[in-house]
Amino acid sequence: MSRENTLGQRRTGILLPVTALPDMAQTGVFDDACRFIDWLADAGVGIWQILPMGPPHNDGSPYLALSSHAGNPDYIGLSWLADNGLIAAPVDTKCSNNSARCTAIDQALQTLTAPNPSGWYPTYAQFLRDNAYWLDEFSLFSALREEHDFNSWLNWPSPLRDRVPEALDAARTRLAQRIRHIQCQQFLFFQQWQEIHRYAQERNIIIFGDMPLFVAFDSADVWANRRYFQLHDDGSCRLVAGVPPDYFSSTGQRWGNPHYNWSALEAEGFQWWIERIKAQLTLYDWVRIDHFRGLQAVWEIDAEATTASQGRWRETPGRKLLSTLHDTLGELPLIAEDLGLITPEVTALKEAFHLPGMAVLQFAFDSDEANPYLPHNLSENTVIYTGTHDNDTTLSWFQHQPPSHQQHICQYLGCHPKDMPEALVDAALASIATWAIIPLQDILKLGTGNRTNTPGTTDGNWSWHFHWSQLPAQTAQKLNEKNRLYARKVDPHQLPDR
Repeated sequence: MSRENTLGQRRTGILLPVTALPDMAQTGVFDDACRFIDWLADAGVGIWQILPMGPPHNDGSPYLALSSHAGNPDYIGLSWLADNGLIAAPVDTKCSNNSARCTAIDQALQTLTAPNPSGWYPTYAQFLRDNAYWLDEFSLFSALREEHDFNSWLNWPSPLRDRVPEALDAARTRLAQRIRHIQCQQFLFFQQWQEIHRYAQERNIIIFGDMPLFVAFDSADVWANRRYFQLHDDGSCRLVAGVPPDYFSSTGQRWGNPHYNWSALEAEGFQWWIERIKAQLTLYDWVRIDHFRGLQAVWEIDAEATTASQGRWRETPGRKLLSTLHDTLGELPLIAEDLGLITPEVTALKEAFHLPGMAVLQFAFDSDEANPYLPHNLSENTVIYTGTHDNDTTLSWFQHQPPSHQQHICQYLGCHPKDMPEALVDAALASIATWAIIPLQDILKLGTGNRTNTPGTTDGNWSWHFHWSQLPAQTAQKLNEKNRLYARKVDPHQLPDR
């Protein structure tokens, strides 16, 4: 099979979740995102990799969203609303943020729905029509979830749980005002993100997004489309997703997402997947498919099982799905997250569609010189990382290695322990891999206590953020020089590869 490079120009990327922007919790994402994009351009960086942007559950995980289509309303920039005439004046975000945000969005909704042909109304009305296929269900789902104290839909009264038409019609009438508020939130999210995306494109910076393979059980996707998932008659999960014992857990990871009913999806021409991928490609230039190996085979766990070690592998029709997506949407700017237990069948599937894969340097030193993640074993059509959002920072990872392992790492890199994490960053930048992605924590040389997520845990994750004082102009200048040295510097006046 061909191993041609589909990634285009050599580029450096920075991995930074939107939630890690300094002022996101107070003012939303818009101003900080554009400022960060300017910093990337000054640093000669050509990629901003982010994590999924859907509305999360209480644990904050972007990989368990309430919808595979919706955006997180907490990202809405309040000053942007005032600057664009949607509210009369900036909202005081120093008081109760939730109250301020709700007030601002209610004001914006009044502006949006004023039937003024020269105002926002036509744009908003068009958004509602274009997105009705998911937005109608999501807004009703969200309003009902609030009405029922944010309990899972499985615990709602059975007429709502089982979507009895009369019960849904009554709910739409009863909750009409809240539904309109939620729809307004989504419009504002997407309007702002489109501007951010354009801002990045104008500076030749690729927005690299991330799409979980599975969706959350407590989501509008599952509630509205039970036939597409492996569920019991009462709606509860029959099988849940996860992975067998691995680097992160001796008992595996039991994620709890429902497995797909692939036969039902295939019978309808994978239309649900086509809509999902199309939606992702309106948000991002490139998309990483998290847990790509699940398109060849998935780890099935009986819902009653307590650990993931009690699961089994089951093949999936990923080749048929990818073929359908390719025939419908054309060339797919997708990247396969092919970490973990990867079989020849998974590799063949990835290469059949010329999809780039990943390599993580923190995983490269736990065996011998044949380790596939070592730089000398890579191909061009690869995205190399020092670590991902699931890894510790490189400095903390290195400091927690036994002395003999530290010596082995330094011998390979030709460095001294005091040179970490910069030595590993330089190895990624110098590698043959076309894209090199570095978590911002590694650029900032941060140690223990600064990781984004610890897999298998629910406390203390997704809350790390940087401060602007940590990104002086000198840091951008130094990274710019490294990008020039390793032929990764991009011209901010060119259009991104696509």
